[in-house]
Amino acid sequence: MLLNHIPPSASLSAWVRCYRIIEFKFDYRLSIPPKMYSPRPEHCLQFYPRDTEQVSYSNAAQNISGKRVTLSGQHTKLQHRSIGHDFLSVQVVFQPAGLYKLTGLPAATLTNIYTAAEDLLGSGVHFVNEALSEAGSYPEMIGIIERFLHTLISKYERTKNSNPAIDNCAQRMLQTEERFSLDGFLQEACLSHRQFDRLFAERIGIPPKQFLQLIRFDKTYRLKNRRPGLDWLSVAVQSGYHDYQHLSKEYKTFTGYTPTQFFLLDQSAPERSFGEAEI
Repeated sequence: MLLNHIPPSASLSAWVRCYRIIEFKFDYRLSIPPKMYSPRPEHCLQFYPRDTEQVSYSNAAQNISGKRVTLSGQHTKLQHRSIGHDFLSVQVVFQPAGLYKLTGLPAATLTNIYTAAEDLLGSGVHFVNEALSEAGSYPEMIGIIERFLHTLISKYERTKNSNPAIDNCAQRMLQTEERFSLDGFLQEACLSHRQFDRLFAERIGIPPKQFLQLIRFDKTYRLKNRRPGLDWLSVAVQSGYHDYQHLSKEYKTFTGYTPTQFFLLDQSAPERSFGEAEI
């Protein structure tokens, strides 16, 4: 079973975009292929109440495994994720600057980083993970997470980290269809291009132009999953690209593969065994 995009309560909507609960149970006789985890515009706190997962990056020898609660900043690189046979993951996907506001740590220091959450949020995350393992339902899991977040926010929130101009622009980038030019956002923020780039990268982890590119790429990835029979030129145009060559260039930038190659590789992702896809 794969559950996506569970909305937060109104009191946490300024901090959290959504929750994801991902649960898979495989036959122990089966070999589970790794998930090609594409870059996407998000910062994430992730709990693993049962099996953990092993994470590695393309062109890197390092394998990260055994972490029960993790934090990941903005990713621009493809990851390979291998899960166990009894897998449960509860994710908190923050609003673009939510993690920065919570910790005060420049977001660029977490870009393309997958690390133990206790290093930044304290050992209390493990008590939450234990409570999640004993929860009897998905709504109960969300309740546990939200009580923890309320406590965390009241403890760590730093008012000096507020910058509505940048934060609102980043959220609007995620919500506005086919608006991939910076000009309008610069006008909204009333900042120079240099100021906007600097403050945005500090809070989000990457420059605004690259963030918009990731949003468009992710939109393309999900559109093709939702409509697998749609030809790539149509996918490109409907996602805001000039043409297929433009789309192909960004696919290679973010994954190292052509659109067709990556789509075929994605067919072996664990969720495909259950007829699911990221849409």
